[in-house]
Amino acid sequence: MSALHGDDLHFATVVDLGRALRAKKITAVELTRLFLNRLAAGGPRYNALAELTPELAARQAQRADLMLRRGHAASPLVGIPYGAKDLLATKGIPTRWGAPPFREQVFDYDAAVITRLGAAGAVLIGKLAMVELAGGGGYHYASASLHGPGLNPWNVHHWSGGSSSGSASAVAAGLAPFALGSETWGSIMTPVSYCGITGLRPTSGRVSRAGAMELAWSMDKIGPLAHSAEDCGWVLQSIAGHDPNDAATTRHKFVFQRRVRRHGFRLGVLPLDYGTAPGGAETEEVFEEALRVLRGAGMNVAAAGWPDYPYTDIARKVLGGEVAAVHESLSEANGWMSWSTRAKRRPERLPDADGRGLRPCGRAAH
Repeated sequence: MSALHGDDLHFATVVDLGRALRAKKITAVELTRLFLNRLAAGGPRYNALAELTPELAARQAQRADLMLRRGHAASPLVGIPYGAKDLLATKGIPTRWGAPPFREQVFDYDAAVITRLGAAGAVLIGKLAMVELAGGGGYHYASASLHGPGLNPWNVHHWSGGSSSGSASAVAAGLAPFALGSETWGSIMTPVSYCGITGLRPTSGRVSRAGAMELAWSMDKIGPLAHSAEDCGWVLQSIAGHDPNDAATTRHKFVFQRRVRRHGFRLGVLPLDYGTAPGGAETEEVFEEALRVLRGAGMNVAAAGWPDYPYTDIARKVLGGEVAAVHESLSEANGWMSWSTRAKRRPERLPDADGRGLRPCGRAAH
């Protein structure tokens, strides 16, 4: 890094920030204070912030500086601030799941991924807003969130995507170097696509979901959102691994490799119908450029296909059944109705930022 101030710092990758910390160009306490202030000021602008965690962050940053001084910074995440989607339990800190019935919910334990990032030396600066119950109540409207519709930093008249809306907005706006999100059916990939950042949706069983709000147990996954694929790889290495509290986790260890073994990695590419894809020719150009980069990295890229099965219909049935079982207690009979349901019945009660309805996404605007 050539500079340690302004946007060069706010939008720096985890790798670059780690180099600056090890070179003693900045301390973890200073870096944490900078991002805490930025998240506190910018988070509400994008409806991205659920809860700031300054006391915890201060303790973790001081510990990180001690590790750096003693040369014990084995992980590239030591001293790096981050935010966590508000469906991940944090001991003594509200975890609201984006839903009104859980405004006061506080757990006495941390989610497994929060514990693992703490052990890696990362610094939790805040809980990040999300779509209500990660979409468990449905979200036909961007307003279906306790903290308001997630706003896209590129254009605040557009949605940041769901359900990891706050995680994507925070990283894209330079409010946190990386964040944790979750995906059941597109909730990492959608917001990172809308916000122009990088996301990694791990294979099922790679990352423990212990301590995370359950939506659909056979489909839920937790993964990183960041400024680069390399950043996501280092975060995944820290959070992946077997956990006895999540029986679905694999015992295979994940070790991030920065470079691909030449001619040793086969990548199957599913066909993309550019005629129906958003962006058309522009999407085709970007997609083909991505394939050129992957080939240049040594990957053997080949066309792939899949059997002709009704995957979407099957997934909807699994998702619907598991969501209904998980959230059975939250029903109108108990005096609560999802914001999405209320919006369909009384849409005038849920105005968005400009009263007209947020668009799904838009072109870069800054």
